[in-house]
Amino acid sequence: MTEPIKTIGVLTSGGDAPGMNAAIRAVVRTALAKGLRVMGIRKGYNGLLTGDIYEMERKDVSDIIQRGGTMLYTARCPEFKEEEGQVRGAQMCKVFGIEGLVVIGGDGSFKGAEKLAGLGINTICVPGTIDLDIACTDYTIGFDTAVNTAMDAINKIRDTSTSHERCSIVEVMGRDAGYIALWSAITSGAEELIIPEKELLSEEDLIRDIIQNRHKGKRHNLIIVAEGIGKSAELAAKIEEVTGIETRATILGHLQRGGSPTALDRMHAAMMGSLAVQLLTEGKTNRVIAYKNGQYVDYDINEALQMKKTIDNKMIEVCTILA
Repeated sequence: MTEPIKTIGVLTSGGDAPGMNAAIRAVVRTALAKGLRVMGIRKGYNGLLTGDIYEMERKDVSDIIQRGGTMLYTARCPEFKEEEGQVRGAQMCKVFGIEGLVVIGGDGSFKGAEKLAGLGINTICVPGTIDLDIACTDYTIGFDTAVNTAMDAINKIRDTSTSHERCSIVEVMGRDAGYIALWSAITSGAEELIIPEKELLSEEDLIRDIIQNRHKGKRHNLIIVAEGIGKSAELAAKIEEVTGIETRATILGHLQRGGSPTALDRMHAAMMGSLAVQLLTEGKTNRVIAYKNGQYVDYDINEALQMKKTIDNKMIEVCTILA
């Protein structure tokens, strides 16, 4: 019979997302309630390789649930993509007595966790990314806050766009996925949506729509562009050149990664972080926690990474109808 684990580690990796602190808090306090030691690993896999590791207590996660970002910090670590770095990471876990590891991050972070699992370190992954681009789960920590941040910014841009009778292009984050853009477009009442998953309008068709909207009495046009498409400034210049309508491009950028997490992000983070510890105490490894069809479940990392995510075409249809 496998000996029960006594010490776990927790790290955040990849891009930060609002709600990561709530997940860290849930991991630490659930583990301590179960009589486990918890080691915090700063700066992701980079901190694991350098031994930037310390023991965490309940007070270490006090007053962090409302804070954006991650108290454990995060960093990219190209070295960990190589086998030598992965072996060193597993050895460092053993040096600090870490038998189980909770990794909070995106699919790139999951790949690192998968390698550690193969080297004998029990690993559980929690999906933390604003992009909502992990196929095995309906929700990723940070998405709701990012969308609300984008929506609030777009509302303000719309006000000034209307006052000056402008066309406004707003570029939102999401890496190669259009989920933030799609949700932002629907909730902000945008006239046009440009995302990788949707057939792109030609410049001519887009400009014609803008002109027709002006003839219908619209005093502004709001276009949401996903980061994966980009080139918002160039598009704005082209629209203004052809139509004569003053056009401005705004790239929201990392604004969307910060801020106090919403109640939804805090709730999912708390539930997923606590479940991660529960799975480790059950001797499970190489698992990803997911929120699927209203339930918290877990998948094999290999299985999760092979899944393909598709955008909801019904949402795109509704976005078009409501524009």
